[in-house]
Amino acid sequence: MLKRDETFFNKPKWLLKDNKKTVGAWLQLASPLTAEIFGKAGFDWALIDMEHAPGDIMTLVSQCQALNAYNVVPFVRTPWNDFVTIKRVLDAGAYGILVPQVGTAEEAKKAVAAVKYPPQGIRGIAPSPRAGGFGMNGKDYLEHANEQTLVMIAAESPEAISNIEEIVAVEGLDGVFIGPMDLATSMGYFCNPSQKEVQDAIAVVEKTVLNSGKFLGTVAGSIEQALSLYEKGYNLVVVMSDSVSLGKLALENIQIFNNSYPNR
Repeated sequence: MLKRDETFFNKPKWLLKDNKKTVGAWLQLASPLTAEIFGKAGFDWALIDMEHAPGDIMTLVSQCQALNAYNVVPFVRTPWNDFVTIKRVLDAGAYGILVPQVGTAEEAKKAVAAVKYPPQGIRGIAPSPRAGGFGMNGKDYLEHANEQTLVMIAAESPEAISNIEEIVAVEGLDGVFIGPMDLATSMGYFCNPSQKEVQDAIAVVEKTVLNSGKFLGTVAGSIEQALSLYEKGYNLVVVMSDSVSLGKLALENIQIFNNSYPNR
């Protein structure tokens, strides 16, 4: 059972199992400084992007260190459903993963197996990496990692929609994260998830995931949208990202300046 007093304790997973809502941020700049900002702000978790962001294992480590200083849990969106990458990400200190572009139950099982130690999975045993405290609390980590790590897959294709019932039935899978932009684009509506057909597909995933008891997550375009998603039953929502939030603020400020002084 999940316990609060373990050395390796994934607090958001415990909150989710207790039917609580959690709030997260997206880290896409591969910077420990923005990770520290979100840590200081008090998010439950931060999702470190390694699919589209420029980071590597060492920038992942530095971001995990910054988040750990404030007891904010680091999750990682992996580049792909790859056993070696997932192993390295977890060994570096991620408490859970989001695997992109999962379309079938078999692919979901592959992701779960990569995260879990035998007999539940195929992750290689090693107490010496950062996750195990460089061997200083390796036994505790190894004993609790299978129940403490969080495994999510991204439903972001027509294939995932058609197979969602089989996907959520996969043992060891904790949640489904809806990727609205990829889903819309793969359905023929380029970056336009507001289309009715896309919204209908999202509704199918929402209903299926919520009925299964798995966690339901996605990314919100604003805090107002996030609140609306929580009311629909979502319990993992990304409410902002370092890159998009900074870019938006920079653009707004320069536009105000240019409008105020068009001729300088």
